[in-house]
Amino acid sequence: MSERILGFLISPSQVSRRVAALGVVALAASLAACGGSSDNASSNAGATATLAVLETTDLHFNVRSYDYFKLAEDKSYGFERTATLVRAARKEFANTLLVDNGDTIQGTALADYEATISPIPCTQQLSMYKAMGALGFDAGTLGNHEFNYGLPFLNQVLGGGLDVDGVDATKKCAGAGYPAVLANVYSNKTKKPLVQPYTLLERTLVAKGTDGKEVKLPIKIGVIGFTTPGIMNWDKRYLEGKVYTEGAVESANKYVPELRAKGADIVVALLHGGLDSAAYSATMENPGLYLSKVAGIDAMVMGHQHGVFPDTAATPSFNLPGVDHKAGTVNGVPAVMASSWGKALGVVQLALQWDGSKWVVNKSASKSELRNTQSKNAAGATVTVDADPAIAPLIETQHQAAIQYVKTPIGQTDFRMSTLFADVGDPGAIQIVNQAQQAYVAAYIKASLPQYAALPVLSVSAPFKSGFQGGADYTDVAAGPLAINNAADLYLYPNTVYAVKVNGADIKNWLEAAAKRFNQIDPAKTTEQQLISTFPGYNFDMFTTADMQYEIDVTQPVGSRIKNLTYLGKPIDVAQEFVIATNNYRATSGKSFIDKLDGSGTIWASPDANRDVVIDYIRKNPAVTRAANGAAKSWRFAKVTVAGPVVFSSGANGLSVAQAAGLGNVSLLAADDGSGKGTSKYGVDLSK
Repeated sequence: MSERILGFLISPSQVSRRVAALGVVALAASLAACGGSSDNASSNAGATATLAVLETTDLHFNVRSYDYFKLAEDKSYGFERTATLVRAARKEFANTLLVDNGDTIQGTALADYEATISPIPCTQQLSMYKAMGALGFDAGTLGNHEFNYGLPFLNQVLGGGLDVDGVDATKKCAGAGYPAVLANVYSNKTKKPLVQPYTLLERTLVAKGTDGKEVKLPIKIGVIGFTTPGIMNWDKRYLEGKVYTEGAVESANKYVPELRAKGADIVVALLHGGLDSAAYSATMENPGLYLSKVAGIDAMVMGHQHGVFPDTAATPSFNLPGVDHKAGTVNGVPAVMASSWGKALGVVQLALQWDGSKWVVNKSASKSELRNTQSKNAAGATVTVDADPAIAPLIETQHQAAIQYVKTPIGQTDFRMSTLFADVGDPGAIQIVNQAQQAYVAAYIKASLPQYAALPVLSVSAPFKSGFQGGADYTDVAAGPLAINNAADLYLYPNTVYAVKVNGADIKNWLEAAAKRFNQIDPAKTTEQQLISTFPGYNFDMFTTADMQYEIDVTQPVGSRIKNLTYLGKPIDVAQEFVIATNNYRATSGKSFIDKLDGSGTIWASPDANRDVVIDYIRKNPAVTRAANGAAKSWRFAKVTVAGPVVFSSGANGLSVAQAAGLGNVSLLAADDGSGKGTSKYGVDLSK
């Protein structure tokens, strides 16, 4: 097969040979010598062209449409399907630029396998990058999850050259296969960007002259990248003292003029961040509204939030000032955010005009769209894009090795461990996580932190999979053998265990923040009320121990919902100190919960992943039972009579799970809740 590169049809083997021999810029010159440039560029003033910027983002190592937790195909995501959309777009558009927006190298069992279980050698590309190589990406940036495995590993998989403490910058490895750019993360050692802040790509565009005939004209495309400064909290153990961050706007104001001075006709910003209406700050997680206002940026691709832009829904997300979903612009700049896990391809069609010496963007004639791997046909049935057959064979050996790894047996459970009804009180898939974290932290304190030995050690965790991605997006481990993939399902993220010191007052405020998971219910309302708010399930922290008891009164406003909070059967002492086992994300970025979750309350930042701690706990306690590991309810809803139904959505065919957990106040109202996400509608009786 062949692909259109720089406006020409050449084979992948030709590309690789020429790139190896000439480099990217020289390749463009080589093509121009073959007839790729106009003899008289100035005479073609007024020529027009469209450059389609194609975006993948937040792939999270989902090369295949495969769920390593369930050991089954899942056609709703996967880069192998996005690849089909890329090839189709390249046939449609004469000129394309393919970019990746980060959070690429982490997220599946295959990612963990290649990073930590059986680390890939320097000479071998990551499977994710190998698959991307089949498409020939032009550039990419780094997301926050690129830092999850540490700087030496990042240095290796990017090909070497990271001049930072603790890393061999001279190491030369296989690399990503495309230039990685990142403007706002700096090495403490050099005071320079950790990787190149931008790249300047020289290409040849297929254009249309004013006489309607095809002409070929040169273009210089600047690509600049930005990531979220949250990396300094989330991966503090790897990054503290070695790198520092700058705000996206500050970095853009520094480097975009440089790109323009070097002759960039257009500048494409790769922002591993999204949209937030909060006031700008240099540590802002999602600064897209403000980055779009930096002079000289012609297009912006976004990510990190796993959302979609433009959003064609009747009530679109990111309904913010300056955001135009119909035009696909943010403050007039064409932009996209292509969901996550390869579920969509972002397409920005930049309308260009040649003024005789350079290209100028006509933003009003440009447009943005998402092309999804799944859609509905006229009959309402789901239609899925076929997988690109070239992708799977590239990683088959590693794919099968990861499957064998996650099948490793570690224990046995006598009950179905699920988060289907975690929102209404079932601790079945959360208690064992809390038990593992508590035991791990308590043991460390006893051995190494005697100054805290007198404090009670407790643990909080949350239902990380709680339906955000649809009816299959719940932790759901069948009764029977427990394998590593099941433990990975119980703890989804590659977080590490942190211990924080708080007092009784902090605990109440922490739980009040977690209770934002629920909408405020009006007891007098006779019409249906939705129980669950837009507050993410992964933020619904909860205790699962008889020692800590509390009620959540959902009829009360946010901040006034936690009632009858007791410890060891007595009202909690607001001054009593506790150690709480949690994760690095919450301990360092949870200031919206309590002030001490900004890192200042941390007494131990462990090096071990929560997931590995859970796996180790099950290995040591292989007989998992409902009685011992899945029945301790710390909380319940405060009893209240509501005039109308209180409803929530969860996975289909799940009522038996609620009943087995003793939730007699839950009922099935409709097998299909009408959302199109494969979820059912349930009711909860708050009077019971």
